[in-house]
Amino acid sequence: MSERVVFEYALLRVVPRVQRGEFFNAGVVVYCRAKGFVAARTELDEGKLKALDPTADVTGVRAALRAVEGICRGGTAAGQAGGDDPGRRFRWLIAPRSTVIQPSPVHSGLTTDPAAELDRLLDLLVR
Repeated sequence: MSERVVFEYALLRVVPRVQRGEFFNAGVVVYCRAKGFVAARTELDEGKLKALDPTADVTGVRAALRAVEGICRGGTAAGQAGGDDPGRRFRWLIAPRSTVIQPSPVHSGLTTDPAAELDRLLDLLVR
């Protein structure tokens, strides 16, 4: 049996009208220091987005969510943040902000497989 290690995660919330504070979950970011792992998975429910704001920029929101996934993957395509280590990328992504895509508070747990944890959390908290 593999050893369980600590992981952290935050939900990615879509807040179409920041002034109203209404949101729904559209993704998860998982970080596991012991495994050098950081990844995000997103799934935008356009129906929920349009219900909260019929004038929402669906293409822009989708692009912002994809950008989070790209930053997690790293590399030059992710800009300056892409060269940072996984922990710095995670901390940058989960920093509080007042934009259409906002992170939840950070939660933690134990896992043997952070990638499987990402899938499980997406199913449980987003879908």
